[in-house]
Amino acid sequence: MTRLAPLNLIQTGALIGAMAGLAGCAEAQGARTDVTKLDYKGIETRKLDDELVDFRVALGGPNADAERAGAYATCAAAQYTMIRGYGFARHIRTNVTNEAGVWRADSVYLISPALPQGLLTIDAEVTLADCRERGIPTV
Repeated sequence: MTRLAPLNLIQTGALIGAMAGLAGCAEAQGARTDVTKLDYKGIETRKLDDELVDFRVALGGPNADAERAGAYATCAAAQYTMIRGYGFARHIRTNVTNEAGVWRADSVYLISPALPQGLLTIDAEVTLADCRERGIPTV
């Protein structure tokens, strides 16, 4: 029997955020975030290794918050994964800051052609479709 290491504070927060995002999928069809009150300020992509990528995003506006900044970074990761010809990504970590009303997320993902091990994985195609439906821009 394999024992799993306990989640650290960042992993626990990311897992809670991911579950909250999934709970949002259960909303009534047609419901979406009021994207008119969000100012997507851009995405910076940094390749750290062959399959390890850092996404830095900035988000402003009255509805901006840490969760939406994290979702913006996840959408960037999904698009980048698809562009590179891969189908999946595993979330490594996200740091979110707020400075003068601008939320910044710095997220690292491992992109992969097959479903990687781990709890925080995304199917890039499904995630990208969700991002488009929610009006979140990508790379």
